[in-house]
Amino acid sequence: MRNRSVTRQLRALGVLAALAVLSSCEAQSRSPVTGATDAAGDYLEIIDAHTHTAFTGQPERTSGIVVSEEQYLKEMRDAGVVGMLAHAAEDGSGYVDLRAQNVITCAGTGARVDVARIEAGLKSAAFGCIKIYLGYVHQWAYSPEYEPVYALAAKYDVPVVFHTGDTYSNAAKLKYADPLTIDEVAVDHRNVTFVIAHAGNPWIESAAEVAYKNPNVYLDGSAFLVGDLSKMPPEQVETYVVKPVAWIFGFLEDPTKLMFATDWPLTHVKPYVEAFKRAIPPEQWKAVFHDNAARVFKFPAKTK
Repeated sequence: MRNRSVTRQLRALGVLAALAVLSSCEAQSRSPVTGATDAAGDYLEIIDAHTHTAFTGQPERTSGIVVSEEQYLKEMRDAGVVGMLAHAAEDGSGYVDLRAQNVITCAGTGARVDVARIEAGLKSAAFGCIKIYLGYVHQWAYSPEYEPVYALAAKYDVPVVFHTGDTYSNAAKLKYADPLTIDEVAVDHRNVTFVIAHAGNPWIESAAEVAYKNPNVYLDGSAFLVGDLSKMPPEQVETYVVKPVAWIFGFLEDPTKLMFATDWPLTHVKPYVEAFKRAIPPEQWKAVFHDNAARVFKFPAKTK
């Protein structure tokens, strides 16, 4: 059971009150993000903690975004993004060395862990984390097959990111993508940092509870909606992005636990930033949009 102190209760209520004000002022909050400042008046740097760099040069089937390196860097720059976390595919494809652009890449793994490939990438700093595609791969997070991943993560002090929640393929099996299963590995591997991608959406309550309970678990809020949010009805964005993210943030009672992320190229970056900002109190923008990912994924201290 959650052991809330009076102070924490008041803080949570304050968050909700601030979000209500932000929601009522939605029309005024649609200003350009580039050059935005945080509550202290400082320039708001952003890290996108979930992207993909499998550049095909073709439009993505849902968003219509041309999946190219040029478009990737342009969207990030236009939105004020100064660092990106990219996920390679299960077989290692989709990796592009963009370290000079402040991109950290997660090594992808399938059902069988290619320890030699992943360790070589971790040693060379080509990889800075490891991605497990739960649901797409029909194995539990706590399956013995993934123990080598957790051993590598502990050895090289890098996070493990799990796909959780809804999937982009009808061949996936959702039971394996339930974020509640992350509790098993978080308890058994307390020396490893875990990230629940997509905050388990639509099972956001389970994901938030796992992160709330376990000090070594964090959430990214990517792909709550895909496509161009600026062309969607405002009430749709409010219902499926702003309100769920606001609920997660309030439940966590810890501004260090949630990271901004998009899942580019499934959605345009700048409208997603705008929606995310409406869900988070301005005084916590710096943490959610930059500092949390910088700490979890060990981005360079100077990101400009």
